[in-house]
Amino acid sequence: MSSYSSDKEQLINRLKRVEGQVRGIQRMIDEEKYCVDVLTQIAAVKGALTKVGMTILEKHTHGCVQNAVANEDGDEVINELMEVIFKFTK
Repeated sequence: MSSYSSDKEQLINRLKRVEGQVRGIQRMIDEEKYCVDVLTQIAAVKGALTKVGMTILEKHTHGCVQNAVANEDGDEVINELMEVIFKFTK
């Protein structure tokens, strides 16, 4: 997974923000905040995680998959890529 090392700091920072958002959602539930506000925050977390995932997926495609195709190992890696895309988009 070294293909995303150039964005590692950005990804870690984004995940730390997501972690804070999740803690905030826990507080909101504990404080019995308005349901729509809680759901809005959950949607924001899902969006942030999707952004992280898409960044990693893009780096994987341009790095690992591209290298495998160049080395004629593409079929296996493309199949793996498709599996992860299907999992990720559920």
